Amino acid sequence: MADIRVAVIGAGIIGRTHIETLERVPGMRLAAIVEPSAAGAEIAAARGVPHFAALDDLRAGGGFEAAVVASPNHTHVAIARELIEAGIPVLLEKPVAATVETGLELLKVVGNGDVPLLVGHHRRHNPIIKAAKKAIGDGAIGSLVMANVSCALMKPPAYFDVPWRSRAGQGGVLHINLIHEVDLLRHFFGEIASVRGVASNAVRGLEVEDTAAAIVTFRSGGMAALAISDAAAGPWAWDLTCGENPGRFPVHDTIAHVYAGSKGGLSLPDLKLWTYSGAPDWTRKMEGAPLAAAHADPYVAQLEHFGDLIRNGGEPLVSCEDGVRNMQVIEAIIESSASGREVRL
Repeated sequence: MADIRVAVIGAGIIGRTHIETLERVPGMRLAAIVEPSAAGAEIAAARGVPHFAALDDLRAGGGFEAAVVASPNHTHVAIARELIEAGIPVLLEKPVAATVETGLELLKVVGNGDVPLLVGHHRRHNPIIKAAKKAIGDGAIGSLVMANVSCALMKPPAYFDVPWRSRAGQGGVLHINLIHEVDLLRHFFGEIASVRGVASNAVRGLEVEDTAAAIVTFRSGGMAALAISDAAAGPWAWDLTCGENPGRFPVHDTIAHVYAGSKGGLSLPDLKLWTYSGAPDWTRKMEGAPLAAAHADPYVAQLEHFGDLIRNGGEPLVSCEDGVRNMQVIEAIIESSASGREVRL
């Protein structure tokens, strides 16, 4: 069977990750790079593939059957819509859209046909997450009572040299980073019922927030506290503890997520399950043991899943609807921060 020829649109940080990952995915190959900057031309030349400055040029040139859209956030909907309407399967990086409104427009386009669209919440493809999902689904911790998610990411000033990352409605730690945590919480515990949020740009003074926190409740019961900052030093973040991108991030031996239920607790990414030998009782010692999980690159697994969707059809692990629901939670945090009130979803 011939390789699926994949164009990567956007050669920034995550676009380069997809470009490099395609070299390790059997049955798929890089066909072209779309990137307006000179850096994109250099990357394409180094890999011996065509370079295009714009999507129109790529479509005129042809030679591809699928696309990864890793362009700036505010361009996602327009690019993905054009490709889907042309019958081109898309792996669309998160967030699916800059706003819920435009995300819903894309969802309608996707729903009107049978062209695959997979949203790039790559963590769901991580064996650690798969093992955690199974344990939670099997009742290992009972019903969720509370969860705590931390994300300290000290980004250097040069990170914000890319203009859109510091523009309101385009960048910010909520859209760029916290949306991953929201996706995992929904994946594990179902839909979110309400949000109370607070956000601040006090550290960097940019248009966008650098620090935020939220309390969310779930329709199924339980609540979670999330705290995130791209201006705070610390190793307590999924990216800095999970080891799924060692070429970019060092790995720290600590945890970032804690889930406490009616029967036991689970921490991530160490997959340590804490349980009682008898009835739950705070005066009794809990025993902790790590759950088993194979090692695999989630970016490779994500592209393999994308290829399978193209060849065989089926449901995407992360759908456009998932992406829109994640955006609804992020917008609710922003709304709550501005109003000082709880927002119900």
